[in-house]
Order: sequence, then C-alpha cells, then structure tokens
Amino acid sequence: MPKSLSEGQQRLVFGALVVALVACGIYLSVAGIPGGGSDSATDPNGSTGAERGQDTDQPAAVAPSPIPATAAEDMRVLDWFPFTEDEFKAAAATAQGFAEAYGTIDYSESPEAYFQSMEELATEEYAQTLAQSSGAGAHWQEMREQEAVAEGRANVESVRSFDDRSIVFVLTVQSITEGEGGATEDLGEYSVTVMEDGGEWRVFDFQPADAGNLGDR
Repeated sequence: MPKSLSEGQQRLVFGALVVALVACGIYLSVAGIPGGGSDSATDPNGSTGAERGQDTDQPAAVAPSPIPATAAEDMRVLDWFPFTEDEFKAAAATAQGFAEAYGTIDYSESPEAYFQSMEELATEEYAQTLAQSSGAGAHWQEMREQEAVAEGRANVESVRSFDDRSIVFVLTVQSITEGEGGATEDLGEYSVTVMEDGGEWRVFDFQPADAGNLGDR
C-alpha cells in the first residue's frame, strides 16, 4: 500500500493547489480569454464589457451632401413668389379695372348702375358692402351734384404685399370729366386687394393707400 502523507505534508500540498488556482484565475482575467469573464464583468459604474465596447464604437463616416447653389446671374426671381408673372398681370388688370370703374361716372344714370360695374369685379362679400366701405357713394354723389360725366383712369404703381392667396396693389386713380369745361381730377393713390376666388381674381378691398390695407385677413 502507498504510504499516507502526514498531516503536515497534506497541508503543504493543499496550499500549493490553492496558490496555483488563484494564479490561473488572475492570468485568465488579464488575458481576456473567453470564459475568463472580461466581456461580462462590470466596471464600477455598472456597465458590462460589451457595453463599454459599444460606447467606444465610432459611427460610420458619411459623405457631405451640399445643396446646389445658383449663381446670381442664373437666379429666377419669379420662382420665389407664389404666383407666376401671368397671374400677377391678371390680378393687376382686375385691380386696375376696378379703380377705373370707381372713377367712371355718369350723373344721369342711377347709383346702382355705377356700383354694378365695380361689383362685377368684386368678391361676393365685398360687393355687398361696397357702397359703405369704399367711399364710392360719396364720390358718385359729388359728381352727380356737378352734373358731370367722367371717365376713370388708373395705373398700377407697386405691389404693397402678398401671400399665397392675395395681392395688394397700390394704384394712382384719376377721374377725367368730359365736355368743353372738362378737367382732370386726381383722386389719389388707392390700395386694392385682389384675391383668387373661383379661379378668377376678385377685388376684396379698396381703400385710400394711406389708410392701410390688410388684404384678406
């Protein structure tokens, strides 16, 4: 039979095994060998090794995509507006026609006939309040007292403002009296708001230019 180790020898062998196991565990942890626990171990902040690896990943590089820039000489200014050139012209023609109707008066006709020429170019809402809001009633009464027949003249001077539905023009308006003693009466500048209504341009407001004009709002 093999000779049994003494109690002292057994303690020495056990201690050597413990030291060997501890040394092996330290080596595996430092070397990061799978199973050594380096990937699953947590740091003092509580994140795992895998999570720390994700935090340090760099995003993939993305090539820049600059917007195209147009040279000044190639810029198309009308492309910046909500209306085409033809739409601006059509709106201006409506404003001009309305202002000319305002200055055109025949004292021998009824006031209804005078207002009708403007109502045909106005929105339905504005046509109902035209006599009260535009000063046209006072102008007709004045010309009637003078027994005057006058032709209206108007010219678009500028665009005051616009949005995606309406445009406000500033016009100079005249009323030229017919006859031997005829004269030109400058009625002043007016702001005329026109807006799209049923596929056509209609006058929404007509006021002296210095009184302001808020368009269709």
